[in-house]
Amino acid sequence: MSHNIRELKRQFLEYVEIEKGRSVKTVENYDHYLTRFIDYAKLTDADDLTEEIVRNFRLWLNRQSSGNNRATGATLKKKTQNYYLIALRAFLKYLAKRGIKTLSPEYIELAKVGERHLDLISPEELRRLLAAPEGNSLQALRDKAILELLFSTGLRVSELCSLSRDMDWDSDSFSVRGKGEKIRVVFLSEEARGAVKAYLDKRADVNDALFVKTTGHEIAKGEEPALTKRSIERIVKHYAIKAGISKKVTPHVIRHSFATDLLSNGADLRSVQLLLGHASINTTQIYTHVTDSELRRIHKQFHNRKR
Repeated sequence: MSHNIRELKRQFLEYVEIEKGRSVKTVENYDHYLTRFIDYAKLTDADDLTEEIVRNFRLWLNRQSSGNNRATGATLKKKTQNYYLIALRAFLKYLAKRGIKTLSPEYIELAKVGERHLDLISPEELRRLLAAPEGNSLQALRDKAILELLFSTGLRVSELCSLSRDMDWDSDSFSVRGKGEKIRVVFLSEEARGAVKAYLDKRADVNDALFVKTTGHEIAKGEEPALTKRSIERIVKHYAIKAGISKKVTPHVIRHSFATDLLSNGADLRSVQLLLGHASINTTQIYTHVTDSELRRIHKQFHNRKR
């Protein structure tokens, strides 16, 4: 029996979006990865999918370069290659669930990736970063609120950009919609809440977005006044340089600092997972390596002394 693979892919993507409740972005990514696989293999029927085709595709992927890699000759990272394999495995699981006989999803093994290393800044560098916005101008108050809010909540930069000013900023918590449309509660420190309120008190516009462009040179003609992810990244980079931090500092680095600060002060891993909005505790597990390293440093500094 013939099973048109592109039609099955379309049905799978609808299943992922509706039954599985995945975000539109996730569906788009699955579509991209699967389409590239099908085009490479020149597949028309799911029955023609074999181990050899997958193996050849993996070899082809491993030899590809894209984006900035073209200049250096480096190939796709193993993590990127795994995105294709994850999408293909999910597709094969869907076909198996429907009773369509093709390659078993158990055949798809992910490539091993090296241990992930976090970009971190020290507590002293973090202190200097948070103190870097100075003055009472609208821009300085906005930037102070951005930095304090990032560190207080551990928000992703996309989540920060989506916030509305029309929220109860007298409260010490609020709900945010994160990856996969999942809602979680985040909490405000006194410093973050005070910084946001001081910024909003200075605002004279009626735009609904919490963080907006404040000066003429920030607003290009025809652009929306709300800050974008790229705008937030530029702001964080600007204050990192001002604070004398030589490392690359991004909003995600501040998110890392939020997590490691919690763990270093005794928070349990499950709680940190919920606060970060990680779907799997395995994603949060990486921060334990950081705290283990810090404990090792402290042990060497204060315990291994000559007697």
